[in-house]
Amino acid sequence: MYLKSMSASRGECWPGIKTIAADLGLSKSTVKRAIADLEMHGYIEREHRHRDNGSFTSNLYRMK
Repeated sequence: MYLKSMSASRGECWPGIKTIAADLGLSKSTVKRAIADLEMHGYIEREHRHRDNGSFTSNLYRMK
């Protein structure tokens, strides 16, 4: 529900793991596990994103 509430009209959002954990009062490992479960069951699609310098930035999540 959190990702859905954060998504725009196109069903996409890109909050960081740290932000999600802080907003929901959960540990980062719990958030990572929950996102992996949602992806595994086909509820979301996750796209890993990179900055121009090659470093990682927050993932893009698409609601299915």
